[in-house]
Amino acid sequence: MLSSMDLVFVTREGCGLCEKAERALWTLGIPYVRRDVDQDPELFRLYTFRVPVLLLGDRVLLEGIFDERSLRELAERLQRGGGA
Repeated sequence: MLSSMDLVFVTREGCGLCEKAERALWTLGIPYVRRDVDQDPELFRLYTFRVPVLLLGDRVLLEGIFDERSLRELAERLQRGGGA
């Protein structure tokens, strides 16, 4: 799965899509660092209208609507050596 990677989950308070995506991360037991787009000027500049966003370094893995299924699919692609 994605558990060995350092993932950053970009979110904002009151975002329903963000809450759904975060529940999927919790359910699958995927560790991540949570960052609020409204508290970080650089993230705000890049992702203000794109949250939720799941990052690995500077690479956007998922954004917008994502759930357990899309997280599993992402993990499979990454394990096969494919891109996100």
